[in-house]
Amino acid sequence: MPLCIAAGGVVIALAIESFTLAWTHSIEKVRWEEDYRVEGSALRLTEARIRGHGAGMEPPPDSRFENGVWHYTPKLPPLPVLRLTQSNFTAGYELCSDGLCKPLAIYAPRAASGDVIEVSVCER
Repeated sequence: MPLCIAAGGVVIALAIESFTLAWTHSIEKVRWEEDYRVEGSALRLTEARIRGHGAGMEPPPDSRFENGVWHYTPKLPPLPVLRLTQSNFTAGYELCSDGLCKPLAIYAPRAASGDVIEVSVCER
């Protein structure tokens, strides 16, 4: 099933089954990454990585530190939708697939500051 990105009344479908959502923390200015895969009609968060810590982003106790990055597996059920707020005050989210990262705003060009971009599995 394709991945749908919806914002500003527009929905775009991408033919991908897994992706990484990445962003830079607004205060600490370090990269955060989360790996997702399509699982049925939901998104499964399989791993998260933090390139630093502080300001509410401490790695959990079961995380492991490898090559300067904290890795861990969040304990969340599959998610029906990711809701991400677009902001002009921070660097935007990136969607990475097949080793290539692009700003999420490319897929949601009508999203203005404060708008929510929804990422979900497309309905049949």
